[in-house]
Amino acid sequence: MRHTVEIKLVNQDDLTRVKDGTIKPEKVRQIIVKDALVDSGASRLSLPEPIIKQLGLDAVDKTRSQTANGIVERTVYSPVEFTVLGRTDSMRVTDLPDDCPVLVGHMVMEHLDLHLDMKETRTDLQSRTRR
Repeated sequence: MRHTVEIKLVNQDDLTRVKDGTIKPEKVRQIIVKDALVDSGASRLSLPEPIIKQLGLDAVDKTRSQTANGIVERTVYSPVEFTVLGRTDSMRVTDLPDDCPVLVGHMVMEHLDLHLDMKETRTDLQSRTRR
């Protein structure tokens, strides 16, 4: 079963530049992805190259990742601020091939205190804490 969520992605460095007055708020690069794939088997927030370019992220490191096709080297990029279900945090992202969806891994879910709630035919992201 495929589980998707809307996620807002914002270039964290742009937000810092707004605070120090280097750029105006309307120059902040951001995007809303309506159908990001929630993948509990993935660990990070991973974005296809076109979105990384649109956000203007900078390569900062390399990492090795286990995929269905074996171990591959991924590029780690500067942080994005991300918002899911009204909850916001930030982290560095890794790259994906152009034809892949945005992957929301378990670290993203943990940062936001969310988990997949699978009941009968319904699947939702839910808070870990009850209100």
